[in-house]
Amino acid sequence: MINIIPEIFLLLSSFTLLVIGVFSKTFNKFLNYIMLVLLAGLIFVIYFNFSGSATLFSNSYTIDPLSNFMKILVLVSVLFTVLISNSYLERLNIAKFEYPIILLLSTLGMFVMISANNLIVFYLGLELQSLCLYVLAAINTKSLKSSEAGLKYFVLGSLSSGLLLYGCSLVYGFTGSVDYSAIAKVASEQSGALKFGLVFILCGIAFKISAVPFHMWAPDVYEGSPTSVTTFFAMAPKVAAIAALIKFLNVPYVNFINEWKTIIIILSIASMFLGAVAAIGQNNLKRLMAYSSIGHVGFILAGLAIATPQSLSAVLVYIVIYVFMNIGVFACIMCLNRNGVYFENISDLSGLSKHHPLIAVCLTILTFSLAGIPPLAGFFAKFYIFFAIIQQKIYYLAVIGLLSAVIAAFYYLRIIKVIYFDPAKESYDKKISYGLKFSLIVSTVVVLFYFIDPSTLNTIVENITKNIK
Repeated sequence: MINIIPEIFLLLSSFTLLVIGVFSKTFNKFLNYIMLVLLAGLIFVIYFNFSGSATLFSNSYTIDPLSNFMKILVLVSVLFTVLISNSYLERLNIAKFEYPIILLLSTLGMFVMISANNLIVFYLGLELQSLCLYVLAAINTKSLKSSEAGLKYFVLGSLSSGLLLYGCSLVYGFTGSVDYSAIAKVASEQSGALKFGLVFILCGIAFKISAVPFHMWAPDVYEGSPTSVTTFFAMAPKVAAIAALIKFLNVPYVNFINEWKTIIIILSIASMFLGAVAAIGQNNLKRLMAYSSIGHVGFILAGLAIATPQSLSAVLVYIVIYVFMNIGVFACIMCLNRNGVYFENISDLSGLSKHHPLIAVCLTILTFSLAGIPPLAGFFAKFYIFFAIIQQKIYYLAVIGLLSAVIAAFYYLRIIKVIYFDPAKESYDKKISYGLKFSLIVSTVVVLFYFIDPSTLNTIVENITKNIK
């Protein structure tokens, strides 16, 4: 039971903070600090039990190095989200005590998804996470866009959950079990009918990671939600869904690799291409980041489709770098504040280098990294994926990925052009919170100096992917 201390701790903390928050009017001032200590403590607890493995609750819940790695990444995403959210929420007057508690409950749902070894447990974790995300999207009740984003996300999310649940019921109907290992055994003996369940479940997960053609919610929800919530959407749920997808494809459906490989490659190509092309016409930074995330999901799916230990290692490295790039970019967006009004359009970056040179430099580095310009971390993320693809001689996938990266570079370079060459506008507020500064500097330093020692992260993920089962 010691292995699920993080989950138990998350559950008890959420309930305790909720009760205190209801009865204490001064509690809000300290809640963010409590959250930061709690999240940092959980990271250390999981880190010191990193190589531990266990199977719990009649084989329905597993703890292994892969799940521990992804849980740490989820916690890092949540921690930085809390760090950069504080001043933003206060200025928009939506700093409610429920906000961090919903983040904690959503994190608990992600933990359950990541460790699930059973379709029912996976679905329960997915729904706990999703219900919290619907509420977060609509948390700014004074904003029509936020309410619309929450409603749209809820309706489309419910549809995808229905597809996923239908897929789970088909798998149970054909195998007589919801346990991953039992499904794998039946699948090795038979049965073509299991492919139907596979397709529906992949549709549900593709929605959660906003892969094309299930991406339609992402631009509107990214734009309409408060920026702190969009930051969270861009990182943590994707990490959890990718972890669940890795396990789903490589445990119960490991014997169906030829079938799901084709589906994943199609999703990958469509996501890379649409993410690159559709972002060109965007003027809102958050909508642009939504299409950017769709493109990056395409690269991650390309690595998953190869299904070798090398490609899975490349996927894990890509996710880590993707998280840090998003922390930095969204921290920059939250710096565009003047007299309590936040600006989100690309044209609002006009002449940023004149009044805010440090923010301009950080955003330039992060944008170049998103585009995959060497020697920044984003280049290595794409390089490892391309290397794994070429090793398997799937040359057409590498060519399409390369073309998509070149097209995407156009809209990333457009941001740089606006920052440095367009006429300067009125300066933004110079007073930036310490959490925002810290997040911006840490993410930029990680992205800038990753090339000095990439082997440390590579060694960790290689040891993890050797034992995925």
